[in-house]
Amino acid sequence: MTLEICVDDITGVDSAVSGGADRLELCAALALGGLTPTPSLIAAARDLPIPVHMLVRPREGGFRYSAREAALIAADIAAAADAGLAGVVIGASAADHSLDIPLLAHLVDHARTCGAARGSPLSLTLHRAFDLCPDLPAALETAIALGFDRILTSGGAPKAIDGVRMLEALHRVAAGRIVILPGSGIDAGNVTRFLDVGLREVHASCGATLSPTETDDDTRERQFGFSAPYRRVTDAHRVRDLKMVLDSFDPQPA
Repeated sequence: MTLEICVDDITGVDSAVSGGADRLELCAALALGGLTPTPSLIAAARDLPIPVHMLVRPREGGFRYSAREAALIAADIAAAADAGLAGVVIGASAADHSLDIPLLAHLVDHARTCGAARGSPLSLTLHRAFDLCPDLPAALETAIALGFDRILTSGGAPKAIDGVRMLEALHRVAAGRIVILPGSGIDAGNVTRFLDVGLREVHASCGATLSPTETDDDTRERQFGFSAPYRRVTDAHRVRDLKMVLDSFDPQPA
């Protein structure tokens, strides 16, 4: 059982590690679905006792990228390799929301080259651009052919619990050729639904939303737009609760 926690600041990093996460997805701006983290946060995460996979997403919005944006993604992949991180999380869409095969083939090859240069391969996760694809089983085969190690997916639904049947089908079709990593809205209360269908890695944020009275932000800061009315933080207790469920899960024989 592997628990991956996505985090977007140093406090979240510390909370995820102390809560028992097995792996981190390092991001910025999780409120926007996650963006490429800052160099300083990457440096702070490089010596953690668990693997760190870095999300590479240069901007909010969709996943169709210009040539200049693709160059930024390639540069960030190289930065992740240079920092000694364990992997990267990438994705790109074509105009019809299918996977952008030429760009992804280039990025995967680039990532493999960067990993070889440092003497250790980068693990490659296809992010939730996958969930926008019109044909998920076909996109699964494409991801395998491209050489990805895993797919982060909610089964084509906004929340993974609503896509659990598709996740089960994808896991069955994958047949060990690629890892299906369910994510979006997973917590200690529903994670066994995913384990029951055979999934053995899960992705979660374990976030808690703090009101203004629970933060150090004052009214003046909010008036200027320097802080949001409600702030999301990684909750170490929620990480720990989710990890406990994973550790105690007893799969039933088929």
